[in-house]
Amino acid sequence: MLQSGQVKILNTDLATLSHANRDRFRADHIGTIFQSFNLLPYLNPLENVTLGCEFSKQRHKRLADKNTDVKTEATRLLNALGINESVLSQDVSKLSIGQQQRVAAARAFIGEPELIIADEPTSSLDADNRQAFIETLFSQAKGYQASILFVSHDQSLASLFDRQISLSDINGV
Repeated sequence: MLQSGQVKILNTDLATLSHANRDRFRADHIGTIFQSFNLLPYLNPLENVTLGCEFSKQRHKRLADKNTDVKTEATRLLNALGINESVLSQDVSKLSIGQQQRVAAARAFIGEPELIIADEPTSSLDADNRQAFIETLFSQAKGYQASILFVSHDQSLASLFDRQISLSDINGV
């Protein structure tokens, strides 16, 4: 729990926002890849990804400004992450864990949020898929100048990032 100071994202002090405005801010500006995915099991991959834009007019606008509709962009992201067309209409619960993780990543990327928060996004991926995922993560973030906050226990990934923070160093543990 924050004891002092401020948490600012895009020059916005999150503590000063009402709950509703904080929710809107997150929907508009932050894409999250949850460790447990948080996908809706009764929706297919395409529906899960497009859901990322349903709560944000700004994400829709960013895509519209590029003459891209949400479904086309969702399909492109899923394909870039190795989810092929044959599984796009299946319930997401029928996909492998690795496929579900990549669907969660595509949902975070949709609509080009300025910040991607990735909580252990490679933990369920084999080496080949992990490398492809990391390359796509960096490519997507670079493409629209997003920042990445990447949380991982995998020390082998640390060298891929410009800055690293160890919680044990911060907490003195």
